[in-house]
Amino acid sequence: MKKIIAITLLSFLTVAAWAQDEEDKAEERKGGFKKDHLFTGGSLTASFSGNTLAVGAAPVLGYSINRFLDVGVQFSFLYYSNRHVEYVDGNGFYYYSDDKYRQTNFGPGAFVKFYPLRFLFIQAQGELNFINQKYIYADGYPSERSSVSAPSLLLGAGYASGREGVGNLFYYISIAVDVIGDRNSPYVEALANGRKNLLPVLRAGLQVPLFQGKKNRQF
Repeated sequence: MKKIIAITLLSFLTVAAWAQDEEDKAEERKGGFKKDHLFTGGSLTASFSGNTLAVGAAPVLGYSINRFLDVGVQFSFLYYSNRHVEYVDGNGFYYYSDDKYRQTNFGPGAFVKFYPLRFLFIQAQGELNFINQKYIYADGYPSERSSVSAPSLLLGAGYASGREGVGNLFYYISIAVDVIGDRNSPYVEALANGRKNLLPVLRAGLQVPLFQGKKNRQF
C-alpha cells in the first residue's frame, strides 16, 4: 500500500510540474514570491454511510504557484458518530447493538491541487488526526474513553465554480477517499468482522484571495 501511495503522489507531482508552460515559469522566476498569490478560506466536510456520520470544518492558508497548481496547509476539526455498533457472535454472525460511539478529532494537514482545466482539480491531502473516542453502552455500563492518532491520505477530485486563474474568489466542491485506510481514521468505517469501508468524503468550500487591493476585489 505504501508503494502504491508513493507512486501515486510521485505521478501526481510529475504531471503538475509538466503542466507548467514556459510563460508561467518565466513569470515566477522574474517575480519570485508574490503575496497576492496567497489565499485563505476553508471547507466543510460531510461523510455518511449507513449508521455513521462525519461532519467538520477545515480553515486553510495556501499559495498559488501558478494557474495550474495550488499548495497549502490546513487545520481540521471533525466529529464522527456511529449510532449502532456492530457485534460478532460465536458463530460468526454480526448484528447491530444499541451501543453508541462518538469521536472528535483535530490536527494539521497539507494539500496540493492540480487544475488540468480551469474548473476541474485533482487533489492530494495528507492529515494527522488526533482522536478522542467515547463508547456509550446501552445497558447502563459506564462509558469508556480513549485517545489515539491516525494518518490519512485523501485522494480525489473536485469542481471549482467561478475560478479564472490566480487571485480570484471561487467556490468548490470535492469528493475523496482515504487510501491509507487506518482503522482509526475518521474517514473509515471499521466493521466488527474485521473489514473496513472507505467512506466517501464530500467537501464544499470557499477560496478567498489575499492582498488583492482594489484591482481584483470581489466582495
